[in-house]
Amino acid sequence: MKKELILAIKEKEQQLAKLKSHIDKSYICSELYNKVVLEKAILNKQLADMERNKFAEKVRFLFPKKEKLICDYFKK
Repeated sequence: MKKELILAIKEKEQQLAKLKSHIDKSYICSELYNKVVLEKAILNKQLADMERNKFAEKVRFLFPKKEKLICDYFKK
C-alpha cells in the first residue's frame, strides 16, 4: 500500500511537470493542474497518516491533558 502511494505521488509529480508549461495558455489546463495538485496533496496526507506511530497516539490519549483555566494565567 505504501509503495502504491509513493508511485501515485511520483506519477502526479510527472503530470504536474507536464502541465506546468501550459497553465497560462489554457483555462482547462489550469483547472487540470489545480486538480492534480489537490490529488497529490491528498495522497501525501494518506502517506503521512500511514507513517504516523499509532501506538504513541493511543498512549497519549490514556493520559489526560491538563487543562488551563483563565485564573491560572493570573496566579503569581
